[in-house]
Amino acid sequence: MSELKTDQMPPHDKITAVLVLADGSVFWGYGLGKTGTTVGEVCFNTSMTGYQEILTDPSYAGQIINFTFPHIGNVGTNVDDEEANQTAARGLVVRQNITEPSNFRAAGHLNDWCISQGLVGISGIDTRKLTRYIRENGAPNGVICFNPEGSFDIPDLVRQANDWPGLEGMDLAIEVSCKQTYKWDQIRWTLENGYQTLENPKAHVVAVDYGIKRNILRCLSSVGANVTIVPADASTEEILSHKPDGIFLSNGPGDPAATGEYAIPVIQELLRTNIPLFGICLGHQMLALAVGAKTSKMHQGHRGANHPVMDYNTDKVEITSMNHGFMVDKDTLPDGVKLSHISLFDQTCCGIELVGKPVFSVQHHPEASPGPQDSHYLFDRFMDLILKHA
Repeated sequence: MSELKTDQMPPHDKITAVLVLADGSVFWGYGLGKTGTTVGEVCFNTSMTGYQEILTDPSYAGQIINFTFPHIGNVGTNVDDEEANQTAARGLVVRQNITEPSNFRAAGHLNDWCISQGLVGISGIDTRKLTRYIRENGAPNGVICFNPEGSFDIPDLVRQANDWPGLEGMDLAIEVSCKQTYKWDQIRWTLENGYQTLENPKAHVVAVDYGIKRNILRCLSSVGANVTIVPADASTEEILSHKPDGIFLSNGPGDPAATGEYAIPVIQELLRTNIPLFGICLGHQMLALAVGAKTSKMHQGHRGANHPVMDYNTDKVEITSMNHGFMVDKDTLPDGVKLSHISLFDQTCCGIELVGKPVFSVQHHPEASPGPQDSHYLFDRFMDLILKHA
């Protein structure tokens, strides 16, 4: 792919936005959402549904999302599909202009929602070309600038992209985590009843919030867990003071080694209690670090809702939703740690279990928001462990 000149002028006077990468590559387009400039790591997501859930997933903190599916905006927006109180993503890139909503649940237009959320976006670029760039070169730093007047300082935007430090070594969990403890008992949404409240809890779970998604909490409650959520930097004493029957380590953004500086000692102490523990995504990575394994930055990451994963416990293949740019190196798993799930795309580690302990974790997002529901059984597995060790 040829590199574009940084002094290139807009191809015509209707251009209102530009995406500039750190190597000087320039993609001209049309602004959407909030006017202004945003910088972050540019990644791509292959999901065909769930753009609102993706944009509000705290795991996307620090990232600009390139959607490979062209029809973004077609189901509109509504408050029920938000995974957090505010967006964590830095921006969005789409092929076509935002589609007009056509869905009975739609309460607003995606562009209006982006403005309300402070999201800067760009449409009209070749998202397939950008995706191929990421596949070949890795996820780059980039800047979206939306200026209705069509005036852009390309060399300055290149400088901004290069000055941004990138996600390696960055602790973003502390930024998106809750600031104080709270309770949760809402269960999964149904077409007939919407969201309902858990009536007969079976156990009490303490969830450590590194950037937790609401539908993960709903899945925990749907299998009978009354949930208490604590901040990412909660101490062992604080977590145990709630007398948990089970402990959950949530998803989240950033480098697991950076978050692990304060989280890993706590996880290691929690493991000594023999309380059942379940981790997802960043929680999975930090559990692996806590038992002596290593993590590393991926070339392009896994982001989409069509990732095949094999569960070695059942030899079944499940189609999963994923969003991660770091991975656990399966070759560094120590004795006593079993590889339980593996990606059938690239053979990377997608799950571990501690032999002889009620502890396991997975890399993918079993809450299916967005995505398939093949992995919902993991929440049942967690509750079974809790009840068995009660």
